[in-house]
Amino acid sequence: MSRRPLVGAVVAAAAAGAAMLARHQVPAHLREPWDRTNHAGRTVSLLEGPVYAVAAAVGTLAAGSPSAPGLVASLGAGAFGALDDLAGDSSSKGLKGHLGALARGEVTTGAIKIAGLAATGLAAAAVTDRRVGRGLLTTLVGGAAIAGSANLANLFDLRPGRTLKVTTLAALPLLMPPHANGAATAAAALGAAAGTLPSDLRGESMLGDTGANAAGALVGLALIERSGLRGRIVLLAVTAGLTVLSEKVSFSRVIEGNPVLRAMDSWGRP
Repeated sequence: MSRRPLVGAVVAAAAAGAAMLARHQVPAHLREPWDRTNHAGRTVSLLEGPVYAVAAAVGTLAAGSPSAPGLVASLGAGAFGALDDLAGDSSSKGLKGHLGALARGEVTTGAIKIAGLAATGLAAAAVTDRRVGRGLLTTLVGGAAIAGSANLANLFDLRPGRTLKVTTLAALPLLMPPHANGAATAAAALGAAAGTLPSDLRGESMLGDTGANAAGALVGLALIERSGLRGRIVLLAVTAGLTVLSEKVSFSRVIEGNPVLRAMDSWGRP
């Protein structure tokens, strides 16, 4: 890996790891709004989400210019995820649930988040494409693909370490060749994942919408940074297809039913 992505990955990992260790020093009244009960009935902290988003942003800055797209993707997607984490309710779930609520005239935090992710994706794609002079259609598809990737990552955040493993598997190939567009962005996503993974695997914390949306947005951005219109259409089709599929098929059930996927999913957990 060339120096710039390596520096970004190391800085992001160090920042995330240090913040995860220091999170216990946060006053209790500030931690409690981020506490949730996970699938196993344990209390976990969603503070991992802001840690991931900010650490990835720091890693993006450390990797050098152009850093603006990564900052928009990580902090923008993370902010809209935080809105849903802190103010959302469970009355409407999934894309279908939020769109159904809108059809009834109800504006849910999930619907606001969807619109926010679309705006974030478009802004990140516009900043990226302005440097290389890509056309409007390419930018629009790229923005939608980033938003779709951000939403898709959140759908995996149902078991300890799962979204971070998916992020790692998706980001690793984008580091090669190290001088390619998107390598620095992928490195920042990977570094932040490395710094937050130990606590996540132990079931002490989880990404929540804040971290999962940021991770997915960064991976999506890294992919569109090295893709033209055709590649972006493929990415959008994949993310949209899997999102629609998730409304009918349980990803957890599919993973648990496949021995290879189950082994990968459970790796590292106590």
